[in-house]
Amino acid sequence: MGSLAFKEADFANPIYDEFFGLGGNCFETARHYGNAEEVLGNWIRSRGLRKEVVLITKGAHTPNCYPEAVTEELFESLDRLKTDSVEVYFLHRDNPDVPVDEFVDVLNEHMNAGRIKVFGGSNWTTERVQKANEYATRHGLVGFTALSNNFSLARMVEPPWEGCVAASDTDSREWLTEQQMPLFPWSSQARGFFVEGRAVPEDRSDTELAKSWYSDDNFTRLKRARALASDQKVNATAIALAYVLHQPFPTFPIIGPLSPLEMSTSLEALSVDITPAEVRWLDLRDRDQ
Repeated sequence: MGSLAFKEADFANPIYDEFFGLGGNCFETARHYGNAEEVLGNWIRSRGLRKEVVLITKGAHTPNCYPEAVTEELFESLDRLKTDSVEVYFLHRDNPDVPVDEFVDVLNEHMNAGRIKVFGGSNWTTERVQKANEYATRHGLVGFTALSNNFSLARMVEPPWEGCVAASDTDSREWLTEQQMPLFPWSSQARGFFVEGRAVPEDRSDTELAKSWYSDDNFTRLKRARALASDQKVNATAIALAYVLHQPFPTFPIIGPLSPLEMSTSLEALSVDITPAEVRWLDLRDRDQ
């Protein structure tokens, strides 16, 4: 469950309650999400659920993407979340001007202190993660054990925010498969592209949706997702999310439902079983044959 949209308790708490009540236990937030960390932390404390949930937070967002910012922002995040540690910590952005070893060193310090259990990069290229892990191996340190880049059935045309990185290209897929690197995809449902009636080629009034996801190939993927959804009697958004879950590497898609209805259509994906051939068909890779 992503928390980007949940900056007010009155709006967030019922959605969080619904998600947890349906069996969800992993929550993703970030220092850069405004008040979201504090709202989530208050909800967890008020329900007495800290031992029951997995917490992910992110820090060191541009322009403060430096090793020293990691320490300052991590302490701020822990304070806002009302906890002394998080299970997963992601660097929210990368700074190619900083050697990877400096990030690995500071993250190992916090891991050894018990403030984070594992760490990774969000919007990091696989090449930089590989360099970080090679450095960690050489020096007997822990490397990145997860990645959080965009990945969805709809391919990102242009990043919705500066500095965003997708993992949908062939090289990234092959690397993730070879490494068996867990991927926590953001915008795993392409920010509502697959919601019925949301994406219409001639309607560009939602400029962000159109800029980032409108392409001929993506509308073909939408058409195929709807066809398969009709066969399986689910929503197209469930098919799109099932596609993310049926990859040859571990995926833990981040979702952001804003209502109980959106929640139910997202969780339908857990009951969808699609074959490798259908995965290729949805992604148009059958056209490569």
